[in-house]
Amino acid sequence: MNLRKPATFVRKPLMFFSFLAALMLLQSPSQAQSSKKPLRILLVTGGCCHNYPFQTEAMKNALAKTTTAEWTVVNEGGTGTTATIALYDDPRWAASYDVVVHNECFADTKEPAYLKKITSAHFAGVPAVVIHCAIHSYRSADVDDWRQFLGVTSRRHDHQSRYPVKKTVKHYITKKLPADWTGPKDELYIIEKVWPATKVLATSVSERDKKEHPVIWTNKYGKARVFGTTFGHSDGMFSDPDFLTMLSRGIIWAAGRD
Repeated sequence: MNLRKPATFVRKPLMFFSFLAALMLLQSPSQAQSSKKPLRILLVTGGCCHNYPFQTEAMKNALAKTTTAEWTVVNEGGTGTTATIALYDDPRWAASYDVVVHNECFADTKEPAYLKKITSAHFAGVPAVVIHCAIHSYRSADVDDWRQFLGVTSRRHDHQSRYPVKKTVKHYITKKLPADWTGPKDELYIIEKVWPATKVLATSVSERDKKEHPVIWTNKYGKARVFGTTFGHSDGMFSDPDFLTMLSRGIIWAAGRD
């Protein structure tokens, strides 16, 4: 009788399960990310001055290269600078989402009670991404709720140009952004104030006043992570692979998936 057969029979399943365990440990970050539930994203967009349908599709396509996402897009308020949208009338307007992307442009909407409907949801913990004209939205308001939420205060911008970007700290969001990155033509926002909970990740220099201004940053607002960038005016910027990669990583970071 050959007593080694049972030992051989037991060893093969053990080797097989050991192989599976090793394969799981060697799983790449992108594979691990894809195994998670889709990222639930609310995009609030529209208003003055930009090609929002193009920007929306560019963001969707860029993020799809990194992770799966379910997008809800609210594009309301017309193309002017003053609007209030019905979305915010529901106190739980953001409760179903992992992150809210603000890409709206309503500079002259200024009612404090309306702004509080937006900021209170984020202060309670809903993560956010703020892009370009979202920074100039509600700039006519006398209260600072929106500006504190953003992490920066800005009311004007320089002309369009190709502004070289300097990274100031190492961070997940800007990790893949080239050290000497100069994107397509875009506007440089003049930052009047950086709020205390803001961490500046990258800056650029005004061609007019020669001062350095934040262009990429993170903020902590109440319980929420906030990622912001002042770039995003032109179709060229929303066609740039480096910008779109940085933006995608900002969405992922804000949602806590980094």
